[in-house]
Amino acid sequence: MDVAQLHDMLQKTQGAIGYFFNKDTAVVRGLLNGLLTNKERYGYMACPCRLASGEREKDKDIICPCVYREPDVKEYGSCYCNLYVSKEWNEGKIDHTFVPERRPSDKMLY
Repeated sequence: MDVAQLHDMLQKTQGAIGYFFNKDTAVVRGLLNGLLTNKERYGYMACPCRLASGEREKDKDIICPCVYREPDVKEYGSCYCNLYVSKEWNEGKIDHTFVPERRPSDKMLY
């Protein structure tokens, strides 16, 4: 699978449930490339904005779309990576503020 195929697949499935890609296509391409790199590296699409352990069970909360996406988009209009955003975020109707990390510190790798 390449970036264009992943983009099309995710756009269909996620758009149907109200999630949109960031209108900055360079950001989206970079993040999708990171997802594909992590799929090749780990066997699953771990969030490219976080450090994965390489153990699926430990990383299940950060497999894209991560479990933090819904509350992030609901509260900030964007997920932590800025891959998935709300329509209002893309249209500039809400501020593009920093999305803080929701992942518990005991799950993070340093």
